[in-house]
Amino acid sequence: MSSRRFQELRVYQLTERLADDIWKIVNGCESLPQDTVGKQIVRSADSIGANIAEGVGRGSYQDNRRFIRIARGSLYETQHWLRRAYSRNLLTDQQVDALKLIINDLAPQLNAYLKSIGNVPDD
Repeated sequence: MSSRRFQELRVYQLTERLADDIWKIVNGCESLPQDTVGKQIVRSADSIGANIAEGVGRGSYQDNRRFIRIARGSLYETQHWLRRAYSRNLLTDQQVDALKLIINDLAPQLNAYLKSIGNVPDD
């Protein structure tokens, strides 16, 4: 496996940017939206990068690939919660547009990163 540190991966850096931007938005919410939808968005967004880090730390191609798939699932969960927040008027059009830019860059990068991690058959 690559000895490259996960913090140096562009895909990981995008996850940090997405999670930090979401944190800033949720931190400004009132208590009910913050305690319900807000916490879910923060958890799912934080989970994307956490799973990339854990996958790298596991030390095997198979484990890394599995955790990248979990990260991809967390990205889709984040998109779900962002849709809920927008439909409940918790996000502005400008906030959604800014987050979409990151997500639209991040999703294909996760797939490319997955493809780049060894060509080993999945269990």
